[in-house]
Amino acid sequence: MRIAAIRFLNPAPLMWDFEHPPLAGRLASRYKIDSMLPSECAERLANGTADIGLIPIAALATTPGLGILPGCTIASKGRVRSLLLVRRARQPLATLRSVAADTASRTTIAHARILFRHWGNPDVPFLPMGGDLDAMLCRADAAILIGDPALMALEEQANRLVRTDEELVYHDIAGEWHSLTGLPFVSAVWGAAHGGLLVESISRDFIQSRDHGLKNIDALAEEWAVRLPLSEQTIRHYLSSNIHYVLDEECLEGMKAFFRMGAECGVLPEYRLPAGIVDSSLAKI
Repeated sequence: MRIAAIRFLNPAPLMWDFEHPPLAGRLASRYKIDSMLPSECAERLANGTADIGLIPIAALATTPGLGILPGCTIASKGRVRSLLLVRRARQPLATLRSVAADTASRTTIAHARILFRHWGNPDVPFLPMGGDLDAMLCRADAAILIGDPALMALEEQANRLVRTDEELVYHDIAGEWHSLTGLPFVSAVWGAAHGGLLVESISRDFIQSRDHGLKNIDALAEEWAVRLPLSEQTIRHYLSSNIHYVLDEECLEGMKAFFRMGAECGVLPEYRLPAGIVDSSLAKI
């Protein structure tokens, strides 16, 4: 079975069993993993080159026929730190004339569109760019950074101020969403290309991998500190406190609000979530 996974830090706990013994060998006989950007995961499901993918939830509304594996998500119930809107301090949100947007996640862009409507600037142009803050601010008044580049931009915040003498404001997009709605920001779920894949044994593999990953946050922090210019402490806090991995009732409400507001704003077509996607175990790890 072909799996489209995300190559950022935040899905690391979800991927534990697929990448670590003792279960990695058994799972490798059932699943073939490819890693890519979130938006590419959705494209793989849409064009039939993947069977399951960790997809931005916006893709559910724009790709007909996708199912959802229950139980797992990438969400935040407060500040997430890896989804940023960065603007120059002298330019208020309502007067921004352009936003350079990292196109790695459709969901973050859709959330940002909803927020800009709330901020009184619904028609500000978004310019698609790669996640390089300096390059983005050379072309636009503000920048949307997603994933690891956002985490590294926060870590480099003080150095950048010294280097450029330019005061910036860093808006946490998940935090802004929570302030507006009181609900979690849900980024991604495991999507399935067709409903026949949604069988209990498959869901069990993915939920079990998540649970094992959440029990091994220290090991993941050690692994990823070698791959990214971030400390083990920063990674540990991010995985254990900023990201929420259980698709619970509160996340379901956050998703419903996103799809409802997205349709009202014209950002997304109307979409109704299927039943039975909440993690019934709700195990506290």
